Amino acid sequence: MPITRSRRAMLLAAGVMLPLPVLTGCSSDDDGPPPRAAWDIASAPRSGTAGTGTLRWALDATPTTLNAFQKTADTGTQRIAGAVLPSLYTLDARGRAQRNGDYLASADVTSTDPKQVVVFKLNPKAVWSDGRPIGAEDFQAQWKALRGTDEKYGTARNAGYDRIAKVEPGDKEHEVKVTFAKPYTDWRSLFTPLYPKSVMGNPAVFTAAANKGLAVGAGPFMVRRVTDSEVTLVRNPRWWGDRARLSRVVFQAVPAEKRAEALIAGRLDLAEVDRTTARRIQATAPGKQAAGAKRGSSAPGKAGAPEPSTGGREASTGGREAGEATRTAHTGAAHTGAGREESAREEAGAQGAATGDTGDTDKNRSRTRALSRFTLRKALDPAYTQLALNGTKGPLADERVRRAVARAIDRKALAKLVLKPVGLPSEPLGNHLLMAGQPGYKDHSGALGDPDTNAAQSLLADAGWRAGGTGRQKALDGKTDDRGSRHSAPTATATDSATESATGPATDPATDSASGTAWGTASPTASKSASGAPPAAGDAGRSGRLRETAVVRKKGRPLVLRFVLPDDRTGARLGTVGERIARMLEKIGVRTEITKVSGESYFRDHIATGDYDLALYSWPASAYPATDARPIYAKPQPAADGSLVVEQNYTRVGTDQIDQLFDQALSELDGGASRSLVSRADARIWAAAGSIPLYQRPQLIAMRKGLVNAGAFGFATPRYQDIGFRR
Repeated sequence: MPITRSRRAMLLAAGVMLPLPVLTGCSSDDDGPPPRAAWDIASAPRSGTAGTGTLRWALDATPTTLNAFQKTADTGTQRIAGAVLPSLYTLDARGRAQRNGDYLASADVTSTDPKQVVVFKLNPKAVWSDGRPIGAEDFQAQWKALRGTDEKYGTARNAGYDRIAKVEPGDKEHEVKVTFAKPYTDWRSLFTPLYPKSVMGNPAVFTAAANKGLAVGAGPFMVRRVTDSEVTLVRNPRWWGDRARLSRVVFQAVPAEKRAEALIAGRLDLAEVDRTTARRIQATAPGKQAAGAKRGSSAPGKAGAPEPSTGGREASTGGREAGEATRTAHTGAAHTGAGREESAREEAGAQGAATGDTGDTDKNRSRTRALSRFTLRKALDPAYTQLALNGTKGPLADERVRRAVARAIDRKALAKLVLKPVGLPSEPLGNHLLMAGQPGYKDHSGALGDPDTNAAQSLLADAGWRAGGTGRQKALDGKTDDRGSRHSAPTATATDSATESATGPATDPATDSASGTAWGTASPTASKSASGAPPAAGDAGRSGRLRETAVVRKKGRPLVLRFVLPDDRTGARLGTVGERIARMLEKIGVRTEITKVSGESYFRDHIATGDYDLALYSWPASAYPATDARPIYAKPQPAADGSLVVEQNYTRVGTDQIDQLFDQALSELDGGASRSLVSRADARIWAAAGSIPLYQRPQLIAMRKGLVNAGAFGFATPRYQDIGFRR
């Protein structure tokens, strides 16, 4: 499903275009199997399932709306819509659009001159749950509601719908003819999900709260009940496709930090979990056998199919207030062997939590037995974490400084830090617009160059930032002097979290928060958490004297970058990654002042408003990057009041060339040519050095043994009618 988030902030962005080198690197062909860890599904024939039963599936919160096009729509909204509404196209495990035969007999571009015309031929069996056939009037109502001309609808997006000139019945029965005013390459993204005209034709119904339910649907399931804590789906008696193998699906609101206990108590069957819970589940398996590709993952889609044929993704929500902001000055150096030590500590902690090393009590044994009823499925989430560089002011307004920062970052080390401990491929992401395995994926990081301390220092020197300034700084609150010597105790390590915000860029998913087990490398600076907890010693206290590095200066002023991170459980993993980045920047003489703020306000008050120099947050990937990625990288434009509208480009770095390439890609109807334009846009985005992709996030799913055709879906849309329990 296309991204439905739209944020605006009024800030200036600067972008300088440099000639691009000839690029080389890994790429993905359009054909062939998905890459390792793209998905991890327990596949089984439908005939092998019981044909009844209730699935209890965890969401972070009960959706506030069941309309996926409302501004408050979240992951729960999308999950429910996928089960109860038409999806004309779904995604396979490689993020490729696949025609859904349950609704579409065919869909073709029948004309491109003088206008693009697409004719959808509907499955004649397709009907709404009230018995009315799905038809052109539903398409018309959705187009009119989402094209952006009626403020009463307040839609989150109108991309694509604003390019349509008219929607009308086709020449033949069951046909819908869509004529475009402007060519649109991503036309397959439209009308998914498709709502009945009773919803789209009435602004009051369109904006209704979730507790009003959804009276009419057209999926294998229908909405039966919505409460404050759960949404219950039951079989749709008018469903014409393969009968659902479950009698009910109950989406339960269970916050990330409470999921481990809910699993142990037997209240859930399927849930995305944090890293510690995942390792506890693995520790209960015979031989501690790893999940995922090593175990023989099976493709999602129709049961027994050799190639997956559906798609989608889960993102979880997070972010809660943790206290007032704290500030830390940071210039530590990397510690030899820190990564190995932290992995060893984490392994020991997870094993202890799973086996009851804290005391072999009956309670611990009982908890271990309860977790042994689950298996772990894991994949690379179709979402990535980036280092954002705010190019609107200060040193980072100079592209040479941004490029220097980028060349100081060892992305391979960061990917390894996050992904290797959970057994996922630890390659850094080389593309802003496509995930590894998507058609057209190419690693364009060569537009910036490999990590190179000397090259980074040369860029800084060219921008006027040089080492060897006069005077020395006072060591206050954990700050260092001009030679990088540390004057403070180390901080405590943070714990992981499990979720991503569904209303904006996310603060990295899931990992250790539920159990509270510490992990990661300790900070070499003095700090306190937002809650005021005192620090505890970590690696830094045992590593000896740090290597001294001069802080670079310009006209006597040191280069200090304010690194804003969330100070709550959603920011634990980000905190660890942020500390490692700070050490990398110290090597080129750049000081970072880490500012930890409330997770609740992190995006709203800091990222969206540009109140940061450096930040870490995540974006979901898309099967339609020409449409969905454009507002993320669009050059800010003047508003009527003289301010600038940045859309979703929170780095404020953009260029006319990038905008032009996106516009051309949107209008190019040849798929290969459009992907080529998107690829060129990505190379330009790399060169502008406003956003540095680091890694795809881990997707860790706890699944009750015996549940099949479910797991870590990655890009792939769940085929809800095939999910079931073994006989």
